[in-house]
Amino acid sequence: MTQFHYYNGSLWCEGVPLSRIADEVGSPVYVYSAAAFRDHARTFRDALSGVPRKHLAYAIKANPNIAVLRLLAAEGYGADVVSGGEMARALAAGMPAADIVFSGVGKTPAELTRGLDAGIGQFNIELEEEGVVLARLAAARGVTARAVLRVNPDVDAGTHAKISTGRKENKFGVPIDQAAAMFARLSALPGLDLQGVAIHIGSQLFDLAPLEAAYLRVKALVDELRSAGHRITRVDLGGGLGVAYKADDRPTPPADYGAMVERVTRGWDVELMFEPGRVIAANAGVLLTRVIWVKPGVVNPYVIVDAAMNDLARPALYDAWHDFAAVQPSGERMTANIAGPVCETGDTFAMAREIDRVASGDLAVFHSAGAYGATMASTYNSRALVPEVLVDGDRYAVVADRIAAETILAAERVPEWL
Repeated sequence: MTQFHYYNGSLWCEGVPLSRIADEVGSPVYVYSAAAFRDHARTFRDALSGVPRKHLAYAIKANPNIAVLRLLAAEGYGADVVSGGEMARALAAGMPAADIVFSGVGKTPAELTRGLDAGIGQFNIELEEEGVVLARLAAARGVTARAVLRVNPDVDAGTHAKISTGRKENKFGVPIDQAAAMFARLSALPGLDLQGVAIHIGSQLFDLAPLEAAYLRVKALVDELRSAGHRITRVDLGGGLGVAYKADDRPTPPADYGAMVERVTRGWDVELMFEPGRVIAANAGVLLTRVIWVKPGVVNPYVIVDAAMNDLARPALYDAWHDFAAVQPSGERMTANIAGPVCETGDTFAMAREIDRVASGDLAVFHSAGAYGATMASTYNSRALVPEVLVDGDRYAVVADRIAAETILAAERVPEWL
């Protein structure tokens, strides 16, 4: 039995009917399966069983809900964070500071200081000036910052341009041909323990060839650094494995990725760091929504749902695909456009899509919404911030409240002079 399944003609998450959640919590609402999170986390970990020394740091940006983080911490995962706020979430979820990797191209001095004071396990340095500032801040506190240098291997991941991070024109990392000299300068600074290098070439990757090419370039750099007398104990391989959003998607199984990593990195004599995010979270959640209207169109009708681009931004940002399915399908089909109520033409989830036939008041879901869903939500058009629910067996809990427009309005101020 999959975690999202039909029973007696209605869609359930584990042992809870989605119609019950809609009745009791309202819609739109994100619904996550605890069993799916555990299963995906264990599958990824087991895929790397042949790697002798490794550290798994879940990429919090994919889904930062604190209940999800607590669940993954229990599975032995640390955290890959890209802001001070994400670091605070990881710590609040019980993830040890030593298991936190601080990535990100725009870490501020204040955020670096917070990381030092918390005692996090690794800073991924994105530019030389950042390393200099980190060393100075650490030395002033009488501590040593454990860090690696993120390099840009100039490898095209073959993914969407907006989630590609390993080409030379991308903003991430330092050019790999400049890395050895930069590493030498930074490693001489007091307060900085530069232990190795990091890469991450993109997200939603189906092909292992770009990853293998990037890893081989990193191995050549590691050999060069060791030849120069540097002690290299860590290599951060990032994340990026893709997931199936469409029925005909064929993502690389984690087991195949693990076999490639084991083969390519054999003999490296380092601790390998991994930062999975989407591969754990995406298919562990859905966005539950209700049909408001079925509006006649010139070519196809518009199914207007109560979820919008402020709740699920990926289609508007990336033209991303999310399967749309009725919670109680009749067996009939229709071709329609699916859109939300936000006053933007871009608030469109699909055009000319064949879907389950739905009518006003029906419940439906957008599948594969557990990653980059609620975390990217906003209150545009003064809409409420979407809530989140976690299902575990036959029980569920609201793990993020719906934040009403009135609550947000109450935080605003009108100056006396108006």
